[in-house]
Amino acid sequence: MIKRNLLVMGLAVMLSACGFQLRGTGNSELAIKELDLSARNAYGDTVVQLRQALQSSGVKVHAGAPYKLVLTNEAETQRAATYAGSGRSAEYELTTVLSYSIEGHNDTNLLNDKLEVRKIYVHDGNNITGSDQEATQTRKEMRRDLVQNMLVRLQLLTPSQLDSLQQKADERAKAEADALEAARRAQDETPQQSPLQLPVN
Repeated sequence: MIKRNLLVMGLAVMLSACGFQLRGTGNSELAIKELDLSARNAYGDTVVQLRQALQSSGVKVHAGAPYKLVLTNEAETQRAATYAGSGRSAEYELTTVLSYSIEGHNDTNLLNDKLEVRKIYVHDGNNITGSDQEATQTRKEMRRDLVQNMLVRLQLLTPSQLDSLQQKADERAKAEADALEAARRAQDETPQQSPLQLPVN
């Protein structure tokens, strides 16, 4: 027993020395240190877990942050992966798509993207309760995957990249405002035709 424990400990040390890390135990520090977070369902499990994960990664999540992560939509679909007769087991594929955007100053939209996770669970026609529990557990695992994938996406972003996106968005907004103003001035300077004068008999 002692030898086996020593062997397991030795393997763990060797793996960590090689840079191997168990999922969810690695360093998930983000370059972004402040972020606002909102969602259509403000008290939903996904946004709650994501807020906790961000805070655990050293991000200060608060309303006054310069950038905001908005979870715009979370949609789940289910389809039969395999078909079976009545009372037999069948596999179902669950798919969850999480759409999100990042907003900058004055709620300027900087980018839009989405995440997608899929998992299969077995539905046993002879064990409805157990199948429902497995489906619930599968959905929990998918939500954890969504949160982890979101952290990975955010790790790829730096404050300088967001600043660059903000600058481009500001330039686009200014160009649009200038174009509208030029069109308005051109309309104001265009002489209006006088109403047609009809001869008086």
